[in-house]
Amino acid sequence: MKNTRHRALNAGAVAVSGALSVAIAVQLSAHGVSPALLFACTASCLATFSSLLFRLIGAWSTTTHRCTRPGCDFRVSLTRATAADSQRWQEIAAHHPHRN
Repeated sequence: MKNTRHRALNAGAVAVSGALSVAIAVQLSAHGVSPALLFACTASCLATFSSLLFRLIGAWSTTTHRCTRPGCDFRVSLTRATAADSQRWQEIAAHHPHRN
């Protein structure tokens, strides 16, 4: 279920990135931009929008557990973890070996 949802989100990100890139290409072509420059700008926009959306999807599906001790910067980040894994890592973060 989670894997299917992640694939759907990634496919949606590619579709949205493609649509935004094409919209920008249409606007640029109306101003007489050369085909080579139009391709470069469209490919650049596609890569930028896709990267942004993939990072947002990754951040949305990542859980971070931190040590509760003030001043301790120990943390664990889990991507698409199950509830059991998340609970286990939360306990490890709360009682990690470097905690004094």
